[in-house]
Amino acid sequence: MKNAFHASETSTDPGPDTGAPQDADPQETAEWLEALEGVLREEGPERARYLLDTLTEHGSYLGLPGHPHPWSAYQNTVRVENQGAYPGDLAMEETLTSIMRWNALAMVVRANKAYGELGGHVASYASVAEIFEVGFNHFFRADSGEGRGDLVFFQPHSAPGVYSRAYLEGRLTESQLKQYRQEVDGGGLCSYPHPWLMPEFWQFPTGSMGIGPLSAIYQARFMRYLEHRGIARTAGRRVWGVFGDGEMDEPESLAGLSLAARENLDNLTFIINCNLQRLDGPVRGNGQIIQELESTFTGAGWNVIKVIWGSDWDALFARDTHHALLRRFAATVDGQYQTLGANDGAYNHEHFFNLDPELRALVAHMTPDEINALKRGGHDFRKLHAALSAARAHNGQPTVILAKTKKGYGMGGAGESRMTAHQQKKLDVDALKAFRDRFRLPLSDEDVAQMRFYKPAEDSPEMKYLHARRQALGGYLPQRRVLSEALAVPPVATHARFALEAEGKEMSTTMSLVRQFSNLLKDPVVGPRVVPIVADEARTFGMANLFRQVGIYSPQGQLYEPEDAGSMLYYKEARDGQLLEEGITEAGALSSWVAAATSYSVHGVAMLPFYIYYSIFGFQRVGDLIWAAADQRARGFLIGATAGRTTLGGEGLQHQDGSSHVVAATIPNCRAYDPAFAGEAAVIVDHGARQMLQDQQDVFYYLTVYNENTAQPSIPESAHEGILRGMYRHATHGQGDAAVRLLGSGSILREVLAAAELLWNDWQVPTETWSVTSFSELARDAREAERLSIQGTATQSYLDQCLPGDTPIVAASDYVRAYPQLIAAYVQGRYTALGTDGFGRSDTRSALRRFFEVDRHHVVLAALHARVRAGALEAAALGRAMQQYGIDPNLAAPWSR
Repeated sequence: MKNAFHASETSTDPGPDTGAPQDADPQETAEWLEALEGVLREEGPERARYLLDTLTEHGSYLGLPGHPHPWSAYQNTVRVENQGAYPGDLAMEETLTSIMRWNALAMVVRANKAYGELGGHVASYASVAEIFEVGFNHFFRADSGEGRGDLVFFQPHSAPGVYSRAYLEGRLTESQLKQYRQEVDGGGLCSYPHPWLMPEFWQFPTGSMGIGPLSAIYQARFMRYLEHRGIARTAGRRVWGVFGDGEMDEPESLAGLSLAARENLDNLTFIINCNLQRLDGPVRGNGQIIQELESTFTGAGWNVIKVIWGSDWDALFARDTHHALLRRFAATVDGQYQTLGANDGAYNHEHFFNLDPELRALVAHMTPDEINALKRGGHDFRKLHAALSAARAHNGQPTVILAKTKKGYGMGGAGESRMTAHQQKKLDVDALKAFRDRFRLPLSDEDVAQMRFYKPAEDSPEMKYLHARRQALGGYLPQRRVLSEALAVPPVATHARFALEAEGKEMSTTMSLVRQFSNLLKDPVVGPRVVPIVADEARTFGMANLFRQVGIYSPQGQLYEPEDAGSMLYYKEARDGQLLEEGITEAGALSSWVAAATSYSVHGVAMLPFYIYYSIFGFQRVGDLIWAAADQRARGFLIGATAGRTTLGGEGLQHQDGSSHVVAATIPNCRAYDPAFAGEAAVIVDHGARQMLQDQQDVFYYLTVYNENTAQPSIPESAHEGILRGMYRHATHGQGDAAVRLLGSGSILREVLAAAELLWNDWQVPTETWSVTSFSELARDAREAERLSIQGTATQSYLDQCLPGDTPIVAASDYVRAYPQLIAAYVQGRYTALGTDGFGRSDTRSALRRFFEVDRHHVVLAALHARVRAGALEAAALGRAMQQYGIDPNLAAPWSR
C-alpha cells in the first residue's frame, strides 16, 4: 500500500464537490510524490514530515496564498506495518463483547417490554462496544495498591454496556439488571452515569452532553496541578474520555481544547465514537464529521489519530495503487455512508464500488456477503488497540482518536445505521434471534423470547480471561472510592477575627471573604489544600495580593518579565502556583472548581476550592455544570462576588444577578447563603469548611457577597446558630411588642434597618428586624417539619420558633420575589415579599434600589400596608407616606419597564 501523503492530491475536500484544480503537469507531480515516498522509505516519517513542514513554511515566506487542508486522507492514521501484534485473545474478546452486547440489549428491551415507559438506549453501546472492550482489557487502569489509576469518562447513552460488563465481573447482580431505570424502591440502575445515585460505582456524570469532554480536560489539568504543587503523585495516570460525534456540537465539548494543547496535556485522550448519527439523523448529512473534527482538533493543537477502516480493508488498500478508494471516500458524504451502512453487500456493491471502474475491479473477486463483512475501524480490535497504544505513547500533546463505527451495530434491519436507531428500545423476537445468530450466542429460542441474561460459568475460559485482564490493570472500573483523610480546620478566630469583631470598620463582604481565605492559606494544614479560582477578575475582587502570596499556576512557570514587575502585587506565574486564573471562561473555571471539589474521591486528597465570580455568570450561565457538580458530590465554595441586582452599580442588565439564589435552592446538597455582614460570612465559611474537610459531608456552599463598603458590626457568638440555620434577630426598634416583623438579606438588610428607624420615628410602629442569611435553608427546614407533621410526628420548624403568631411580615432581598417567597407558606403572619423582579440596568445603588422598590421607603410603605390590612391604620396613611417619601404611584411596575 502506498503512503497516504498522496491523498492531498486526490482528495482535497471532504465533500462531493471538491473544486480541486486540474493537474497541469502529471509527470512533475509524480516525480515530487516519488521523491517524498523515497524519503519516507529511506529516512522515516520524521524526516518526511520535516520536509513537508519546511516546504509549507517556505511557501508562506514566498507569499504563496492558501494553506494545506487541516485533515488527512479518509483512512487510518496508524499504518498496517506499525500497528503491531494484538496482545490479547481476539476470539475470546469477541465472544465476551457479544455477551455484553446481548445483556445490554436484554436489559433495555426487558424494561420497556415490562413497563413500556422507561426508555433506555441500545444503539449507542452497540456502536461503542469494541472501543470499551479494548480499553477495559488493555488500557483503563484501576486504583490498586500501587497507586491511583486512570480516570474514564463514559459516553452516557452507553451505560447499559458498562452495567453489562459489571454484571459479568460480579459487581452487579441479575436483579439489578432487571431493575434498570427502576431506582425508587432501591437496587435499580440509573439511566446514565450518576455518582449521587450510585456513589460506589460511577465517578463522573456525563449524561448532560458536552459536560464530559470539558470536565475531562480540566481533570487532566488538575492532575498536573496536584503533581506540580507536590500534593499528589499523578504522573503515569491518564484521563480517557469516550464521547459521541454528535456530542461535539455542544459548545462545552470543544471549549477547553486549546487549554489542553497549550498546557501539553499528554495525559489526556479523547476517543470519539463517530457513528455519524445524532438522535434524529446524520451528524453531518452533507459533510464528513470525521474530517471536520480532525480539522478542529488539529487546529487546536491536538494529536489526531483516525480509525476509519477495519482490517478487512487492508488488502483492498494494498491493491489500490491509484487511490480510487480514497477519491471515492472523499466524495461520499456522511448521509450516504449511513445509507450504505443500513444496506447489505449487494447494495454497497451497486451504489459504491460500481460507481468507479477501478473500484469495481478492486472487488471483482468478492461476494456480496464478503463486501457486507467489511468493518468500520471502530469495530476492529486490532485497529483500535493500535490507535490507543499510539495515543498512550504520544508525548507533548493531548490525543483524540476518531473511530468510525455504526450506530446500532449488530441490530440489523431493526436499527443498524437507521435514522431511528437512537429511539430503538423494543425488538421483536425475530430481530432478537437475528442478533443472537449474528454474534453466535449460546441462547435457545426460549432464552431469546424471554430475554434472559447470559453469564458463563465462573470457571469458564471466558470468565477467567475477563477477570485476568482486569487484575492485570489493577482492578475493576468504573469504581468510586472515598479514601481521603479528614483535615482539621483551625479555629475561626485565627482566620476571621477581623470580621467577627469588626466594631464598625468599613469593608465590603467580598473583600472580607477574600481576606478570610487568604488567612486560611497561611494555615499549615488547610492552607496547601485551598484552591483559589477566578475567571480573570482577581483584581476586581481584591485578590491581587494572592499573585505574590501563592502565585498563579502555570505548568511552564513564567517565561517573561511581567510589565508590573516593580510593583508589590506583580503578576507572578509559577509552576507550583496555587491560584488558578482561568481567563475569561466561566465554564472552564467552574470545571476547574469541580476537579478540585471532587479531588477527595478522584485523587484521595481533599482540597478546598473557592471559585469567585460575578454571580450572574454562575447558576444562570453554567448552571448545568453546577448541577453536575452536585451529582458527583462536590465539596467546596462558590462565591458570587457581585451579589444581587442593585449592589453592582453601573454594570447593567446582563451583569446584575437577581435569580441565582432561586436556582441554588433547587439543588439538594447546595447550602446557599446571602449574608449581610462580614462576620456572618465568616461564620458560614468556617462552618462549611468543617462540614466538608472534617466531617467529610457531601455538600457544597454558595455564598453571595457584595462589593459595597459599609460599616460592619461585630457578631456575637449567640448569633452563630441562627446565621447557619438561616436567620437571627438582629435589632428591635421602638417600644413594646413588634407590630411588624422586618426580614432582610444581604445588602438590602441595611435598607430594612433604615426602614425600621423610619417606621418608629415617623409612624410610631415598633418592629423587630431579622437578618436572613438563607431563605433556602429556612424553607428546607420548614418543608421537613411540614412533612413530618403530615406523617404524624409533630415538629416545630425553626421558622415557627423565630416567627410565632400572626404578626405581619415584610421580607426584602436583592433577588426576585420568588426568593423570599420560599418561606411564605410556612409562616402564620401575613407575608409581603419585596424583590428585584425585572431587567437590571446601569445606575447608582440608591437609584437601583428605588427603581426596584426595595429601598427603605418602599419597605416602610409595605409595612404600613400590612398595618392597614390588619385594621391598625387607616388607608389614607399610605397616600401620606408616598407623598412624604417621594414615591410616584403612577409609575409602571419595574418588571414591565
